[in-house]
Amino acid sequence: MSRKIKSLGVKMVISGEGADEIFGGYLYFHKAPNKQEFHQETCRKIKALHQYDCLRANKSTSAWGLEARVPFLDKGFINVAMSINPEVKMVNMDKKRIEKWILRRAFDDEEQPYLPKVTNTEIRIDCSNHSKTSSLNAFFMYDLQHILYRQKEQFSDGVGYSWIDGLKEHAELNVTDKMMLHAEHIFPHNTPVTKEAYYYRMIFERFFPQNSAKLTVPGGASIACSTAKAIEWDASWSNNLDPSGRAALGVHNASYKKSAGPAGSVKLAPNMIGNVSRMIDKSASSEVVIHG
Repeated sequence: MSRKIKSLGVKMVISGEGADEIFGGYLYFHKAPNKQEFHQETCRKIKALHQYDCLRANKSTSAWGLEARVPFLDKGFINVAMSINPEVKMVNMDKKRIEKWILRRAFDDEEQPYLPKVTNTEIRIDCSNHSKTSSLNAFFMYDLQHILYRQKEQFSDGVGYSWIDGLKEHAELNVTDKMMLHAEHIFPHNTPVTKEAYYYRMIFERFFPQNSAKLTVPGGASIACSTAKAIEWDASWSNNLDPSGRAALGVHNASYKKSAGPAGSVKLAPNMIGNVSRMIDKSASSEVVIHG
């Protein structure tokens, strides 16, 4: 994409890094138990942005001589946004407030819309097989008929669910159960806990075998892009880790089925559950102050 944009003569682009971290836009934020936990998680996510989204955006654009600017990470904007009462940012389905609600409302201008409206015929949502929360979310999207209120879709899911499911199936064929049993001995640092992660790790170490290279990559347990600490919000998450937003069972409109196979939610081998627990225990808790 960056190469194509550069070929058009464009030198600078605006990117949205930071919005989900500041406003709790990821679907797992639906499970935040209170405003304190919600705020602390946003702080943890913001502090780690340079290791994930910002690093990816910078590398993928700079590689083609393109400059990416991130207005949501302007210091003045962050100071204002993080001083807002976290309770206002939280998901509240009873009030039909979905994730990142206040940011969406800020751009909701009926007379001069920032984004195009969609018609009833363009929306295809089946609520019959989803939970109450998911159904309310889908109903709300349909009710407003506005692209501004579509459900959060994570980077990996946005390219198409079949791509992600295909990668998982491929990893299932190339990583055996025996390999997973010995994963902590083969990869003692940031031990992969799923076959998909193991497969990616094999590729990484083939190109970057140096110990210094692996130390530059952050690790830790995660569900739908959460930090390890947020996994404690739902007891079922520690044995069902997956970076996809569809792993937020009962929240995503196309969430995995609990009984899904390789292309569905990720089930951990018994010997890997201990590794997950250790990763969660190592998660550093941020000392933050609640404003508002």
